[in-house]
Amino acid sequence: MLAIGIIGTGGIARAHVEGYRRFAERCEVVALCDPAPGRAEALRAELGLDGARVYTDAGAMLAAERLDLVSVATPPSTHAGLTITALEAGVDVLVEKPMAPSLQECDAMIAAAEEHGRVLSVVAQNRFRDDTATLKEVLDSGLAGPVSHAQVSSSWWRGTAYYDLWWRGTWESEGGGCTLNHAIHHLDLTLWLLGAPRAVTSVLTNAAHENAEVEDLSVSVLQYDRALAEVTASVVHHGEEQAIVVQGRHARVSQPWKVTADLADPNGFPARDRDAEREAAIEAVAAAHVPLAHTGHAGQIDDVLDAVRERRRPAVDGADGRRAVEIVTAIYAAGIERRTVDLPLAPDDPYYRRGTLVGRAPHFFAKSASVDSLPGEIAVGVRS
Repeated sequence: MLAIGIIGTGGIARAHVEGYRRFAERCEVVALCDPAPGRAEALRAELGLDGARVYTDAGAMLAAERLDLVSVATPPSTHAGLTITALEAGVDVLVEKPMAPSLQECDAMIAAAEEHGRVLSVVAQNRFRDDTATLKEVLDSGLAGPVSHAQVSSSWWRGTAYYDLWWRGTWESEGGGCTLNHAIHHLDLTLWLLGAPRAVTSVLTNAAHENAEVEDLSVSVLQYDRALAEVTASVVHHGEEQAIVVQGRHARVSQPWKVTADLADPNGFPARDRDAEREAAIEAVAAAHVPLAHTGHAGQIDDVLDAVRERRRPAVDGADGRRAVEIVTAIYAAGIERRTVDLPLAPDDPYYRRGTLVGRAPHFFAKSASVDSLPGEIAVGVRS
């Protein structure tokens, strides 16, 4: 039975606890930690974790407990320090997205995991969804042909009060705006589906949240060898109509699910009839998808628990988490400097380091409110 600790007991911690509870025969949440007095106790009571001990200091929890795995579910600016502390204590870690606000911190986390022989996984729960897994299987089949273009819409909507929470809305504590903390989901999926781009260009703005320093909208173009991917990161889109549309040479495939395969007339214009045979073949690949046993956070936790027991690389490791942060970093650098940014980013690039965004990023507005908590539930992951 693996002993689990949770560091950070805000909204996202519930997804972790519920995920671990799916596997009660393999693990037990035995400790909760939150620096805010009373918050860990409140979550323990709410979720009926009667056997879990509570702490306000992560170091004290790690010293007092014999833990196998901790979930780090705290604000982004604290991820690196808490993760490294746990790894150095000999405990494996599942850390929430984004891995950290800077590549410097990501590399320190990866180095600590390697030095101490620990498992490090970064939450990317949307890889553990039947719709995204189906899209990957179709693209991997090659039936759509080489990718020409992708449209990635990470479209969310948040009211102004969203940025009143104490850690949101500043470059220092949140690490960025919607590009880092919302589009990280879709950017990870883009990397998973299409691979790494070789250059990035972008524009950033704050269109509707006057109480936040950070961007609430960015539009970027990722450049591949022969393909382009457009990525919109937003918390200003009513309806939150999210999508990934991939145009291959032979067919278009997308989630929400749609398949179209055009044929050309001799003059190059679209023929009246589509390529029904190819469309049917793609639909057959999609239909053959075997539903995942567990999805979302539970799906990733299932894999991480196995990785901890088997001492193997998890499906999403520190390198995967770092790659997503690298794309976000390039988007910020391109938008702030108004230039194309080549990848990969080197350690001597100023944007590699923690603190560069605080000094160089536009502070669109001053953060005008700061509350300890907000009422209501949070949305987890990508919407259908």
